[in-house]
Amino acid sequence: MVKNIREIISDEDIVKKLEEIGLTDAIVLAVTSPSELASILEISETKARKIINEVKEKIGLEFETADKVLERKLKMKKITTGSKALDELLGGGIPTQAITESFGAFGSGKTQLGFQLAVNVQLPEDKGGLGKNCLFIDTEGTFSPERVAEIAKAKGLDPQKALKNIFVTRAYTTDHQMLIVEKAAEIIPAKNIGLIVVDSVTSLFRAEYIGRGELAERQQKLNKHLHQLQRLADMFNIAVYVTNQVMARPDVLFGDPTAPIGGHILGHISFYRIYLRKSKQNLRIARLIDAPNLPEREVVFQITENGIEDVTK
Repeated sequence: MVKNIREIISDEDIVKKLEEIGLTDAIVLAVTSPSELASILEISETKARKIINEVKEKIGLEFETADKVLERKLKMKKITTGSKALDELLGGGIPTQAITESFGAFGSGKTQLGFQLAVNVQLPEDKGGLGKNCLFIDTEGTFSPERVAEIAKAKGLDPQKALKNIFVTRAYTTDHQMLIVEKAAEIIPAKNIGLIVVDSVTSLFRAEYIGRGELAERQQKLNKHLHQLQRLADMFNIAVYVTNQVMARPDVLFGDPTAPIGGHILGHISFYRIYLRKSKQNLRIARLIDAPNLPEREVVFQITENGIEDVTK
């Protein structure tokens, strides 16, 4: 199977642009949408479609043996959450090559965990980080540089340097949110990004698509957006952390009546799905709802002025 774009595309300028953003795998290029490629290369959608069709014609189809899959998975890395208990719940931390979702009511700690990860990804690997930077997509206006600086200082980092390593963008519509993720393929290699945080991934979709009549369109659009995020995670071996809102389910008579927004689409694509809820004082309970390789269980952690920490006895 032809895998390198240099074996397919004769236009040297196009090849150089693709190499600059790390898009050199023909398979990945073949499944890129024409609009996304046109935006990345700053070319017409017609030309982008022609390039993609050319790639599709020249690559073959073959199956990958399980040992190759394992080899790729062994390159997966973890970012510490700041709490050993929470890390253990997740098998070592927030993984690369995957989407990790947290959902819960207001004040449950979803955004605080996002801030913590935005700092922790900058730590060296022996300290639980990746030695890389963060792209933070804020859809609700909740990003707090003061809080991030406080967490960075507690981790022994220079707060100003830590803030300079977090690239924040505010999304105002679902189309804007999706465009940011499409353009992220250029930003990730240029800015040494190791983590994408989307806080929250469903807020704008929920606000724009109201009622059952628009549910199908919303879910289709959300599905595309989540697959864009997953492709970035695979392509660049980065971690993706998304927060999600909850809704009340009046039909549930026993147990917890809250349910995450996004339905099965978000549930299926998330590698780890964490339900966060408040406990007494500054304590939080994290329950691992879904994971392909770990049992469902819960742990307790706390949120202090220093960030996410284990509960002190």
